[in-house]
Amino acid sequence: MGLKVLLIGSGGREHALAWKLAHSSNVTDIVVAPGSDGIAQAPKTRCLPDVAASDVERLVDLAARERPDLTVIGPEGPLVAGVADRVRMQQLRVFGPSAAAARLEGSKAFAKALMERAGIPTARARAFDDAAQAVRWLEQQSSPWVVKADGLAAGKGVVVPATIEEAIAAVRRIMVDRQFGEAGARVVLEERLAGEEASLIALADGSRVVPLESAQDHKRLKDGDEGPNTGGMGTYSPAPVVTAERLAAIRRQVLEPTVRAMAETNTPFVGALYAGLMMTADGPQVLEYNVRFGDPETQAILPRLTSDLVEALVAAAEGRLEGLSLAWDPRPCVCVVLAARGYPEKSETGQAITGLDAAARVPDVQLFHAGTRRDGARWVTAGGRVLNVVALGRDYAEAIGRAYAAADQIHFEGKQCRRDIGARAIAPSASRSV
Repeated sequence: MGLKVLLIGSGGREHALAWKLAHSSNVTDIVVAPGSDGIAQAPKTRCLPDVAASDVERLVDLAARERPDLTVIGPEGPLVAGVADRVRMQQLRVFGPSAAAARLEGSKAFAKALMERAGIPTARARAFDDAAQAVRWLEQQSSPWVVKADGLAAGKGVVVPATIEEAIAAVRRIMVDRQFGEAGARVVLEERLAGEEASLIALADGSRVVPLESAQDHKRLKDGDEGPNTGGMGTYSPAPVVTAERLAAIRRQVLEPTVRAMAETNTPFVGALYAGLMMTADGPQVLEYNVRFGDPETQAILPRLTSDLVEALVAAAEGRLEGLSLAWDPRPCVCVVLAARGYPEKSETGQAITGLDAAARVPDVQLFHAGTRRDGARWVTAGGRVLNVVALGRDYAEAIGRAYAAADQIHFEGKQCRRDIGARAIAPSASRSV
């Protein structure tokens, strides 16, 4: 086929995507903007570090110049900014939703309103544009509600308070102090659900969905789901809590109605539809939507995919997912995130990284670079989440053991690493997600 792919982004998710796309015999050239030194190690890949993922005009110019057969947009920012629309205007295939459809992630209030209209199971919620009104409403509640910044906050805009006072303080940090910038101009207060979290990503072509394998993310910084919320400290796939019965329910009650509701409002959803879910006593309920491949869920899902990824993405972009089935390695996969000192608040960078070669020699281990750069002959840290250490195993215990055996070979000053990634897959009471 000889396809050229333009991939937008620079993190661990994009490294995993480039790595998997390069496996396809149909792909001859992968252009990544901006990419990274780590991503540049993937076969068939060339990175363009001068083209930022936030620079809409340069991305559009790049697509016009390169004329890729497929454009894949990794991060949410370019999607919300309308990059997919602009590239499609050049009669090019794009895997990624329009700006209008990307509101599912760009505005939690928009997503909640859609779920209510479509009858999609989710927690009760209220949206507020005024901090004082939100505080007065919380003061009348008997238990604290989850506080969410309405806009994009890099996966960190959700606060799960233990008390009403903590909820009120979160509202003031988000709306008054603007902890997350303009993302906090509005907040959504949401009833807290009890259960276990899981993630399900589906390919969507505007009218149909093809679910990928499930995953479970670990969002808190420290073991036992303690510490601040982060973009993700690790994940594993599949998630045992997503049984075949629950998967069928999620497809029937969440994924298909969401795509149908978007199409009915003339905003068809084409791309990766991510449903963050809580498995409650009343069945799966939606916590949030993302409009792209999850990070770090993608890093644990793609190593299990044995089908050709680019064929599936092209089919979605062309509106022909009907009849598509994906094949999977039955072995579980675990992804352990190595983070910099200070993450998620203020991450230190520039620390020398050692042990990468030794880690890569552990059987069935793959390293995805999330925040690294080359400094002469050495690697140094260049972001909050530095590396994703990913391992397959015959069972969860073996995958976990391999991931940590590799992670323990890697050293940099201030390294943060949870030690309980995947523990719940072996012993469901080992930790809880919130």
